[in-house]
Amino acid sequence: MNKYRAWLAVLAAALLVLLVPPLVSSGDDQETGTSIPGLRVMVPNSPGGGYDITARTAVKAMEEAGLSKNIEVFNLPGAGGTVGLGRIAGERGNGRLAMSMGLGVVGSVYTNHSPSSLQDTTPIARLTQEPDIIVVGKNSPYKTIGDLIQAWKAKPRSIPVGGGSSPGGPDHLAPMLMARAAGVAPKEVNYVPFDGGGELTASVLGGKVGFGVTGVGETRDQIAAGQLRPLAVTSAKRTPGIPAPTLKESGLDVDFSNWRGVVAPPGLDDRERDRLIALWTRLQTTKQWQDTLRTNGWTPAFLAGDQFGAFLKAENDRVASILKELGLA
Repeated sequence: MNKYRAWLAVLAAALLVLLVPPLVSSGDDQETGTSIPGLRVMVPNSPGGGYDITARTAVKAMEEAGLSKNIEVFNLPGAGGTVGLGRIAGERGNGRLAMSMGLGVVGSVYTNHSPSSLQDTTPIARLTQEPDIIVVGKNSPYKTIGDLIQAWKAKPRSIPVGGGSSPGGPDHLAPMLMARAAGVAPKEVNYVPFDGGGELTASVLGGKVGFGVTGVGETRDQIAAGQLRPLAVTSAKRTPGIPAPTLKESGLDVDFSNWRGVVAPPGLDDRERDRLIALWTRLQTTKQWQDTLRTNGWTPAFLAGDQFGAFLKAENDRVASILKELGLA
């Protein structure tokens, strides 16, 4: 009888396992393959800058779309993004950390003599690209890009230009290319770097610089509010919603765009790398992200994994060439 009862107990336990769903499920992880518990996204510049806006809007879209939950975004500014780069490079094997970054970090590696480079990271994805924009405060004497260039050519060092990136970054390269096209020696440009577009915008509004160069997405609200006056964009085509010509239309042979993406620490195993790539890949197809692209005027420019890695290498070579050509590296 005892053996019979024992056999019944085993059979009942087996049936319980088969028929009753588990109390703990993997949820999004099982459904989408994108959930990364404890994921943190580092922003290597101050709040309000392009990397910050990109990271926070991407994370918000991920969470609203149910791709992952409770993702933390934190700022670690310094040295044009290379402080954050050093942190990422030192977190070898950490599959729960990623860094929002872009063209600015590529140049900062050279100009800040960083011991770490983007070759020391795991490429995850390139997300967007957008032009830079030339802006002045609403009370500026420069009403058009022609007014600004005329004054700049006459006394270049007397008109400081502010950028939301350190030397070598996009907001530095753009005015240097403008200067060369306008006949101003790049070494005569009085460039004032700020750690992100948020600090730059405040300085343009306060009249601390003659004009500012930064990403379109970082100035839209102030332009719409009438606080900033857009003079030109650096892309080949005009930007929807921005009442300003291109530099090419204005007689300056400049066609320049910034881009932003995500990298992770080195030494990830295949599963960790693939999970991070899957998260940002799935983001591209969500309504939340598509709405974000339209709202910010960002052009989708998605590249993932090894393709992004090849792009990073090409960008590294391109930026090094430009800096040397301008006598800045």
